[in-house]
Amino acid sequence: MKISASIYSNKIKGVEALVKELDDLKVDFLHIDCNDDLSVFDDIAIINKMSQTPVDLHIISSDPEKYFPFLIKHQVDFVTFQHENLVTPLHLPKEIKSRIGIAIVTETPISVLEQYKERMDFVLFMTTTPGKSGGLFNKENFKKIRDFKVAFPDKKIHVDGGVNDEVSFVLRNMGVYSVVSGSYLVNSNVIGHALHNLRNDNIQSHILVSDFMLTREELPVVSAEDAKLIDALICIEKYCLGFTLMLNKEGELVGLISNADVRKGLIRKIDSLSQMKIEDVINPNPLKILNTFTISEMLTFIKNSKIPIMYLPIVDAENRLTGAITFNNLIKGE
Repeated sequence: MKISASIYSNKIKGVEALVKELDDLKVDFLHIDCNDDLSVFDDIAIINKMSQTPVDLHIISSDPEKYFPFLIKHQVDFVTFQHENLVTPLHLPKEIKSRIGIAIVTETPISVLEQYKERMDFVLFMTTTPGKSGGLFNKENFKKIRDFKVAFPDKKIHVDGGVNDEVSFVLRNMGVYSVVSGSYLVNSNVIGHALHNLRNDNIQSHILVSDFMLTREELPVVSAEDAKLIDALICIEKYCLGFTLMLNKEGELVGLISNADVRKGLIRKIDSLSQMKIEDVINPNPLKILNTFTISEMLTFIKNSKIPIMYLPIVDAENRLTGAITFNNLIKGE
């Protein structure tokens, strides 16, 4: 996952000094918030002369057209327009070669992005108040990110607002492409240490797994009472997660069927495949965690496990399924 350093969050160091420090630390992008102020291009000109690090510009303006000549001149790498400030349709000239993003706040539904999908390369989820530094991450956005990935699977996801080390871990696990970090990163006593924490999983967390897990409604599930082997196989294929979960009528988790379980069942029944039943592929005691676990507790559980873990069902105190976490995106990102 890429880290974009919000340089205007630091009010003490000058642009040149801060950019040099961030370059030495090999930050991925330099984020600039533009609250309807053309003078930001003076700083962009300075940055382009001294740095090869891509500039990540966020424009908050009801008159985006006045920025077009400057975007053409400076050819900024990433340009994001704040949807809520646009009063007319956004028509970008072809001379602008930047990768284009649309930013939305937490209250704005992702359906508004449909109108931009032909020109939009990525979305920027504003998880605190746009243009203001130091806010807390709004956890409602975890669900919005999952919904966006389903609705726009070919578009990248950027996140800006309240990103610290624990939020960064969750977003990496969700397959987010880039995060903007302001106060946490550039106002840290040691910027290099903060940057390391944003890329590391050795964290102390207060975020619960229930805050960002796939919910029960988003998961592949079959009935323990009447599901057949073909039902389980179709469910695994449909959801593309590599497993399906088996529940009884009370909603309790009574088993898991993974691709590996199917393979093992085939090996055992290779001489009598026509007699193979769902009971031959069920793992009746899958690894699982409680929905009250924090990220830190989950990571400790994983590190203490004797087998590699690609996903974890999540249950309540009565063993009722509440969700699951998968680690495919985190593994790919790392």
